[in-house]
Amino acid sequence: MQPECQLFGTLGCHLCEVAEALLMSFVDHGLQVELVDIAEQEEWVERYGVRIPVLRRNDTGAELDWPFDAEQIVAFLR
Repeated sequence: MQPECQLFGTLGCHLCEVAEALLMSFVDHGLQVELVDIAEQEEWVERYGVRIPVLRRNDTGAELDWPFDAEQIVAFLR
């Protein structure tokens, strides 16, 4: 079973769009990813503003900062 994740980003972020597209093949294979817009909470802007996109595991709280590729995502999800 794959962990559930969140992808922190914001509208108009080109890198966030690239990360989301990269994650689609994982979603197609059962990964659940919640897209989180950091603009919704000031705390998220402060924490992630210069780091987005950031992939976060819900089970461990581990975070993978951009840039990442498919191999890094696989290792992150193990």
